[in-house]
Amino acid sequence: MFNVIVYLFLTMILSAIITPFVIKLAYILGAVDNPNARRVNKKPMPTMGGLAIFIAFTFSTFVLLRNQIPSHELFSVFLAECIIILTGIIDDIRELSPKAKMAGIFAAALVIYFLAGIRMNEVVIPIFGTFQLGWWSFPVTIIWILAITNAVNLIDGLDGLATGVSIIALFTMGVVGYFFLNITNVYVSIWIFALVAALLGFLPHNFHPASIFLGDTGALFIGFMMAVFSLKGLKNVTFITMLIPVIIMGVPITDTVYAMLRRFLNKKPITQADKHHLHHRLMQLGLSHRQTVLVIYGLSLIFAFISLLYPLSSLWGSVLLTIGVLLGLELFVESIGLLGDNRQPLLRTIQKFVKRLEKKD
Repeated sequence: MFNVIVYLFLTMILSAIITPFVIKLAYILGAVDNPNARRVNKKPMPTMGGLAIFIAFTFSTFVLLRNQIPSHELFSVFLAECIIILTGIIDDIRELSPKAKMAGIFAAALVIYFLAGIRMNEVVIPIFGTFQLGWWSFPVTIIWILAITNAVNLIDGLDGLATGVSIIALFTMGVVGYFFLNITNVYVSIWIFALVAALLGFLPHNFHPASIFLGDTGALFIGFMMAVFSLKGLKNVTFITMLIPVIIMGVPITDTVYAMLRRFLNKKPITQADKHHLHHRLMQLGLSHRQTVLVIYGLSLIFAFISLLYPLSSLWGSVLLTIGVLLGLELFVESIGLLGDNRQPLLRTIQKFVKRLEKKD
């Protein structure tokens, strides 16, 4: 285990060293993010930062940690990673359409399902028992990968935001996997920590004021790997193992769900971009760039802590914990106007209830 820790440290250093070279490469290839109405950067910024993370992560898993990960899974997942990275690089240089990006993610998801054999097979529902997914295994697995990959991509709007949130989520996933879910498959947690190390090496270059952006190369790659790693714990789904990765990835999932709901309520296309994401709303409330990022880091840490409570809770304790999380999340979302200033049903219900109590007094 000491050797693994040393290799992870080397992975972090390698990522930090590679990033300046990727910055130069991004300028050469034209992978540059120019300022516009939706961007927060005031000057052209090199993107495609995910390539540095991918190179460091690949070197770590194929060289430093080669004996830790089964060959079939390692090579199969690597093939899917290459599809994702290629999709991201092309998008950072030429800007692909949403359908083209989804096609790339879908192709990589097919590799994971059919070649790597990483998928959801069954669901255990309390009281009702175990249900084999059968042919439903395919659509459920593919939708999961598409959803999580795009969720991380949507929160990549500020310097260091997606990188930091992903570090917190992946580290928590690795800890939960090591101690609770994958005790017989420790390699999964080591695999996750290798990606965490690569992200840690990249973060100093990406934190505000950033010298390079993740780009779709990075956001798609990180989101895809989070989806794949979470599937390793979801292979046989129970109530608790289903909730843990969802809670761990609470920030990107929340932002994605409410973005889709907001666009549906406003009768706009689901894929239409806007400036009403979580980080946009916090900045509109007066927080600075760095403060917004740190606040969202704090939210991610809260989700991470809550996820650690699930393996320690009973079934009904988990149910009550989930209800509390959903209520708290809805109150927070309504208070910052994530759906709009006029859409605050829970807050208004509470206000009416309080007014009634005041009248009785």
